[in-house]
Amino acid sequence: MSFFQEGKDCLGWAARDASGVLSPYHFKRRAIGADDISVKITHCGICYGDVVYTRNKHEDSKYPVVPGHEIAGIVQEVGSNVHRFKIGDPVGVGTYINSCRNCDECNEGLEVQCPNGMVPTINAVDVDGTITKGGYSSFIVVHERYCYKIPENYPLALAAPLLCSGITVYTPMIHHKMNQPGKSLGVIGLGGLGHMAVKFAKAFGLNVTAFSTSISKKEEALNVLGADKFVVSTDEEEMKTLSRSLDFIIDSASGDHPFDPYMSLLKTNGLFVMVCYPKEVKLDPLSLFIGMRSITGSFTGGTKLTGEMLEFCAANKIYPEIEVIPIEYAYEAFERMLKGDVKYRFVIDIQNSLK
Repeated sequence: MSFFQEGKDCLGWAARDASGVLSPYHFKRRAIGADDISVKITHCGICYGDVVYTRNKHEDSKYPVVPGHEIAGIVQEVGSNVHRFKIGDPVGVGTYINSCRNCDECNEGLEVQCPNGMVPTINAVDVDGTITKGGYSSFIVVHERYCYKIPENYPLALAAPLLCSGITVYTPMIHHKMNQPGKSLGVIGLGGLGHMAVKFAKAFGLNVTAFSTSISKKEEALNVLGADKFVVSTDEEEMKTLSRSLDFIIDSASGDHPFDPYMSLLKTNGLFVMVCYPKEVKLDPLSLFIGMRSITGSFTGGTKLTGEMLEFCAANKIYPEIEVIPIEYAYEAFERMLKGDVKYRFVIDIQNSLK
């Protein structure tokens, strides 16, 4: 007999096959456990991961897929052992909802790197044997450890994207000490992740250069996001003028792209951080040898930093740029996102459109 009992009916929107087309879907969430909270979802951001799983890009989708791992809402029920949250609290749920809680990584608040069983919020096998279903739904039941307090003065629609796009760039910036005022940072790509990297960097006091293949993004990069400089990355002459000028680079650009032209922009001991997901990385070894440069990657963040990031955003009035949509527009939003036609994150208004 399963330890977990079947819980309440939940309404979501799900993809049934690799077409990725979404439609209403009724299912049951597990009953709330002693350490769980139930969150009434008000908003859910749209991430490229939602496209990956609804369209079976990794060939491991477990249909029906209910996407969404940038979740914001209100606590509607708490388990008997829960002390961090109470009914009515604004909370967030991010990219994972479980881990082993015993390894070094979990003990350090790096649960996302748990080697023994980090459980993603969507398309994974949960502890009760069911497939995890995400935030395109009316509510979610989660162990309290993997939920985050959203500051009372922070709008829930704006908080949702922080749970993936925000923490994905905040984590390497803190880990690699990119929060030193006066240092210089290059940001490649100005989508959901890149625009948050610019905002964080300016709050840290960095000098920021934004890179894009499109000159059309220049005005917003400088005047809305606050970058100090904008460079069209295909302009070879302009790129040469920046040789050895940057302490750090964060690469958030979608799709395959060259790396060597950017590596040459790093100072000696400079660091290049990938938060993107190209099919492959091609790099001339000299790009590392000359200047003793390094390249690394990062993948969302642990519970400790996620909580700190939310507080940091509230204290410094850092807000994502979003477009709020009804859930029936989600598939069209996927198509627009793939074309780069969004400034800069779609957020689904779950509470007013999921019926």
